[in-house]
Amino acid sequence: MNKNIIITAALFGALAVVLGAFGAHGLKPYLQPQQLEVWHTAVQYHFVHVLALLFLSTFTRFKNKLIAASYYLFTLGIVFFSGSLYLLSCRDMLGWGWIGILGPVTPIGGLLFIAGWLCLAAAAIRDK
Repeated sequence: MNKNIIITAALFGALAVVLGAFGAHGLKPYLQPQQLEVWHTAVQYHFVHVLALLFLSTFTRFKNKLIAASYYLFTLGIVFFSGSLYLLSCRDMLGWGWIGILGPVTPIGGLLFIAGWLCLAAAAIRDK
């Protein structure tokens, strides 16, 4: 198992639980239903990719650079995709209209997720 990936997944997993609970309980009175749906989407993708990181940790070593690339791509994807959605869903509540400039960051995070999955597939294809 890869200790660095497990630590990353554990910290991001704990954060996903905190943010999920915060959205369900703390933000509900302050956000519109559509904004809560965006928050929920961020939490959902956050959790899915924490599980993907845990899967990557089962490799005893980085068998090749593609596994390492998947790790970095999933991690950055969580930050870019979910992070931007968390901020965008709260922009009205915070009065930070300028956060709208983060809109293009969300699809970049999605592309990072896709690239991570493709790297994982390529690693499996190349494994002997």
